[in-house]
Amino acid sequence: MPIKFPFSRRAAPSDTWTKCPSCDAQVFNRQLERELRVCPSCGHHFRMSIGERIDMLLDPDTFEERDAGIESVDRLGFHDDRPYPDRLEAARVKTGLRDALVWGVGDIEGVRVAIAIFDFRFMGGSMGSVVGEKLARCFEAALEERIPAIVVSASGGARMQEGTLSLMQLSKTTAPLVRLDESGIPFIAVLTDPTTGGVLASFASLGDVILAEPKALIGFAGARVASDTVGEELPEGFQSAEFLLDHGFVDAVVPRSELRATLGRLLRLLPVPVAADEAAEEPERAWGPIGTLSGLAERLGGAVSETIGIDVEAEPGGNGQGRPASPEATVADDAERKA
Repeated sequence: MPIKFPFSRRAAPSDTWTKCPSCDAQVFNRQLERELRVCPSCGHHFRMSIGERIDMLLDPDTFEERDAGIESVDRLGFHDDRPYPDRLEAARVKTGLRDALVWGVGDIEGVRVAIAIFDFRFMGGSMGSVVGEKLARCFEAALEERIPAIVVSASGGARMQEGTLSLMQLSKTTAPLVRLDESGIPFIAVLTDPTTGGVLASFASLGDVILAEPKALIGFAGARVASDTVGEELPEGFQSAEFLLDHGFVDAVVPRSELRATLGRLLRLLPVPVAADEAAEEPERAWGPIGTLSGLAERLGGAVSETIGIDVEAEPGGNGQGRPASPEATVADDAERKA
């Protein structure tokens, strides 16, 4: 009969260690936090909360959340195994968030940006009416304040509990990006694990620069559904960030420890152009020999014409330039001046 000790050395709180789903290593949570929630053994990138993303990406004490009070409502009276409002309340209690996305303005290496961040813990980061509204306001604020826009996505797609209303968010979030593009304001999309469904099919694939975290799951539908749709076997890992990088869908796969520095470099390389109404109406001439002579000719056009005998008035039907006066006219003018 085994001896029963009053306690076990292996007994510990369940939230002290985290098992890596990639290499099965047990990682001490404090170490995981120091490593930005990246497994020190295999480099697996765990999912992050919105607060952790803000602390990692933005300059300290610069983030200002906007539209924090917007909440989802049950327009359709949706009910599966439990009512939609009950699911919303459970997600709010679990995460402390009002919905799956938070947006605001802040600084990244001193550059002001409008940034929106998804949290997959809130109903799988699904995009309903509130998420779509916040994203649209984020893009509109970037356009109005003329600052770059950044979205860190982690979503399973459209929120099924809102039906067609959730599908309408695809067009709602992409329409402001057209105006951003016309104004030359950069939009950077950061795809994290997972970015799928309607989120990928809308704004997440329209960035001027698209970054992804290593081994992030990125795709429109599940692997089995995609394979059945095209009717053939698809390559293994075809929805990974590395595969999409090789095939040109993603611009760069950036480890989490380098993400902030990479965004800072991109913001310096993609400056926001000056608005048309802020530009000077006409630049002043440079102060030099050519500029001085040109300005003098414009100001003293009449006197110069009398001195050198050039008629500066264009004839009807001409091209706007004068022609030399005849010798007879020049002699007559000189006689009049002498008289």
